[in-house]
Amino acid sequence: DLRFSTGVEYSTGKYGGTDDIEDIYVPLTFRAGFDRVGVRFTVPWLSVTAPEDTIINDPGAEPLPGSGATITNSGLGDVVGALTIYDLYVSDKGNFVIDATGKIKFGTADETKGLGTGENDYTLQLDAYRFFDRLSLQGTAGYRLRGEPPGVDLDDVLLASVGGAYVTSANSLVGMYFDYRESAISGTDDVQELSGFASFRLGRAWRMEVYAFTGLTDSSTDFGGGILFSTDLSQLRVSDRQDY
Repeated sequence: DLRFSTGVEYSTGKYGGTDDIEDIYVPLTFRAGFDRVGVRFTVPWLSVTAPEDTIINDPGAEPLPGSGATITNSGLGDVVGALTIYDLYVSDKGNFVIDATGKIKFGTADETKGLGTGENDYTLQLDAYRFFDRLSLQGTAGYRLRGEPPGVDLDDVLLASVGGAYVTSANSLVGMYFDYRESAISGTDDVQELSGFASFRLGRAWRMEVYAFTGLTDSSTDFGGGILFSTDLSQLRVSDRQDY
């Protein structure tokens, strides 16, 4: 199982500052599945329009607002690698499973431009799923260890989310999620966001997803949204052989 996805995301917010911080995020993501293990690798391009000295922790999520003139910087964002162990716990009778994921956000973004902290972050999380006929529910709990750039004190944080997805037809599904994360910056609100998405099959190997989100606290984004296209490369190879 080998998949590739890309798209574009836009978000804007003040994040406790006085001026808007806008970012455009373009990820290139590769996923590979091997029975009960999955790996994911994301290489993003990032463009940020914000006051000088703003530092991006995560695109669209709790930057450190700067001051001064508004400028635009762009370039490589923080590369993210993840490893997931599927079916860490399985209850066939209850249609219930738990997966475990470890992630590393590598500090590859240019910290002199404020596109990242220049430090690595480490996350461990558990994802629980309960499956019904057309509906699947998901709950996530995790912990993130923050790297601290010089002169900035960032806290390690708890994170969680709840939500679900509903299959509306053979080719589409919709979903909604609530995400929570402790603030990495002492004295500021925790991050809380509400998001919704719709996913559509475009063909044997292609899917499109559109989504939007809004923040519920001063530390969260005001609003944002994006579009993703993904392909199952194994299905592409099958289609190519059949066409040939």
